[in-house]
Amino acid sequence: MIRHHARGVSLTPAGNTFLAQARSLVAHAEEVASTGRALGESAQGILEVGCFWTLSPFFLPGLLVLARERHPELEIKVSEGPLNELQSLLHNGNIEMALLYDIDLDPALARVPLADVKPHVLLPASHPLANRASLSLKALRDEPFILLDLPHSRDYFLGFFGKLGFQPRVRHRSQSFELVRGLVASGEGYSILNLQPASQQTYDGGKVRCLPIREKMPSLSVVLGHPVGLRQTGRAQAFLHCCHEYFKKTPKSQSA
Repeated sequence: MIRHHARGVSLTPAGNTFLAQARSLVAHAEEVASTGRALGESAQGILEVGCFWTLSPFFLPGLLVLARERHPELEIKVSEGPLNELQSLLHNGNIEMALLYDIDLDPALARVPLADVKPHVLLPASHPLANRASLSLKALRDEPFILLDLPHSRDYFLGFFGKLGFQPRVRHRSQSFELVRGLVASGEGYSILNLQPASQQTYDGGKVRCLPIREKMPSLSVVLGHPVGLRQTGRAQAFLHCCHEYFKKTPKSQSA
């Protein structure tokens, strides 16, 4: 389960699996030994969770507040990052579960659906088409496109155009959600995003407009992922219940 190489040693895939299972057992042992609390009492202790970095500003603040209200003795520690990093943390047992998009996920991860988020077109508020009720992507085929250029996400967005028989004129690429919005607001082009902040204003004071896409395009599912076959602690189950409660009342402005 240990691989030797010039720079030292590292765990094999089997070793990583064993380590994750061992950490799970330790977490359960600590949970049993921590208190003799009565059945049904609030979850206690530290819960390590992950969150995909573009999801965290939309959902984590409200979710963490709800979890603290429901379980005041539960301390949630969050690791943010890209998909590959979060999947590694899950497989290594460093986090118990993670809030993710259900896109290119490892089959070894179980996923609990929480919400579906539809793609929409982002235009500058001053754009001639910005006041439409909805918009066809074909109406923008000659305009520059600003791509949210994250691994896995980029193929999802660019795939829309293949279905319509043309490719976008990509002017800018960015891994920053807010930079994409700022570039759109400044008139550098249009974009496609799945989440929209409650405010149409950007960091530098610009304005954008979000419009539904007239063509039928695939939504993205927000899920809570965790390793298949590992028993969840009571802390993790408590967090899962909070997720279900929170997403049932999530404002449509965040998930439309």
